[in-house]
Amino acid sequence: MTVESLAAAADSTKVTPSWSGAAPFQETVAAAARGDEKAFAALWRWLHPSLTRYLQVVAPWDWEDVASEVWYSVARDLGSFTGDERAWRAWVLTIARHRTIDAARRRARRVDTVAITDVDCADEGDASTPVTRHVELAEALAVLRTLPPSQADVLALRVIGGLSVAETAEALDKSEGAVRVLCHRGLRHLAEGAASLPLSSTRADAGRR
Repeated sequence: MTVESLAAAADSTKVTPSWSGAAPFQETVAAAARGDEKAFAALWRWLHPSLTRYLQVVAPWDWEDVASEVWYSVARDLGSFTGDERAWRAWVLTIARHRTIDAARRRARRVDTVAITDVDCADEGDASTPVTRHVELAEALAVLRTLPPSQADVLALRVIGGLSVAETAEALDKSEGAVRVLCHRGLRHLAEGAASLPLSSTRADAGRR
């Protein structure tokens, strides 16, 4: 995933790919809220890859535990959710944002170096941004983690979470203008460092052969 593709995803107004479960989305949510484990598993399979990629950017020190806390909150509060699949993604990622803040407050004041491993690649039913190569996804996550936290958060929600500017603004409790500014600043930082990216070098070498 290049800086150009990140920019295109961040600026896109395309609707996130629709729900691909066996039953209609609202029926699946209602069944999950009633305790149907298969329905909840379908929701989990659809959104979990995007959730983990987002958390690997904003909470790399403890993303697996934060993900567990997110799904616990989702299961507990599912009966209060109303809306379509886009509203669902925004709702879950907003919960993820809150659980990340909670985890950061609990975290000891130390710097951890966490390798990005075991990243789930998207399949055809995944609602996240399409990624065709495992290595490109890992590199894209690593690059996003080099940004200042506010810029990484915005780009992660826009590119990985697939949220609109308005949805991102609501999740972060910022104005839409502030989200656009942070998004473009983040993309500019990525562009300034693009020449040093391993992926860029690899493609350049491949082009010379």
